[in-house]
Amino acid sequence: MERTTPKRSARISRPGDKTAAKRIAEKPPKAASTPKSNKSAKPKLLSGGNPQIAKADGDAPVQDYIAAMPGWKRDVGRRLDSLIVRTIPGVRKAVRWNTPFYGIDGQGWFLAFHCITKYIKVTFFRGTSLRPVPPVESKIKDVRYFHIHEDGTFDEELMANWIRQAANLPGENCF
Repeated sequence: MERTTPKRSARISRPGDKTAAKRIAEKPPKAASTPKSNKSAKPKLLSGGNPQIAKADGDAPVQDYIAAMPGWKRDVGRRLDSLIVRTIPGVRKAVRWNTPFYGIDGQGWFLAFHCITKYIKVTFFRGTSLRPVPPVESKIKDVRYFHIHEDGTFDEELMANWIRQAANLPGENCF
């Protein structure tokens, strides 16, 4: 048995019928839609000014994150990224959970950083194994943090030493 749908009767417009004219004016014909690129849209800033960047692998999403960091944090983000790349050539990069991650292929992630309201939090996933141990404790057993505040000063030699040590340890495979 073939199923048919009832035909809709067309409403005939009469001269002076304002409702038909109103319906026509309200519904313009649909134009062919073109996909909009999100490249021109600025990322949303989340709590603490942390940029919202989609999960992705590679340098490009990390650079997008850094470019979206607010104010003084952007310059510090560039310095950190440059220092990590100089210290560990061929470092693997990704953005996860609105945070840039750095790691070694086959070994996992050793470092990440994140914008907090008044500082940038640099996370060393095996931080308790670093010497000297980074100063800020975590609730997570092996993790240690280093905070960079608005003056942007930090000992790049010490940071490079921590980065080298961290890259030589088994990394975190958190995803």
